[in-house]
Amino acid sequence: MALILWVALIVLLVANPMVKISPIEKNDYVQWLPLWDDNNLGHSNPAVTKETWNRLTTSIYPVHGLTAYLDDKMVGFVHYILHPVTGHIDPVCYMQDVYVAPEHRRKGIARALVNELSKIGKAENWARIYWLAEESNEAAQRLYKDMGVKLDFSLHVLPL
Repeated sequence: MALILWVALIVLLVANPMVKISPIEKNDYVQWLPLWDDNNLGHSNPAVTKETWNRLTTSIYPVHGLTAYLDDKMVGFVHYILHPVTGHIDPVCYMQDVYVAPEHRRKGIARALVNELSKIGKAENWARIYWLAEESNEAAQRLYKDMGVKLDFSLHVLPL
């Protein structure tokens, strides 16, 4: 079964134009915003959206993004945050907001975004990339199944 899925993925990648992955830029805003709104299920807060965009496009913040384009249309993005930790000298990367437009899913675009992020991390000597994914998000679970190591931890949030 896994072999069939890999063959299907290869066929999709060959049959479709290659996705172009690049760092997010200020002029990406018009195409980023509808994807951001979709990623937030239409419940994005305008103040949070404004500040998120500011952080993504201002170099003083450790918040970054990559975009995925097919032809001249943005079809996905990944946001990530670099930060220090106590257990390693090199920075670690929290991968957040991996999103691909529904009509472009299952074409290898999310995997291409994560793979590009991994290449950047290796080139910049990050200690690791980590992320959260809802157990019920089957698409995310399929994507991440062969990436990284799933740890047996529970996540706790203390709202302030």
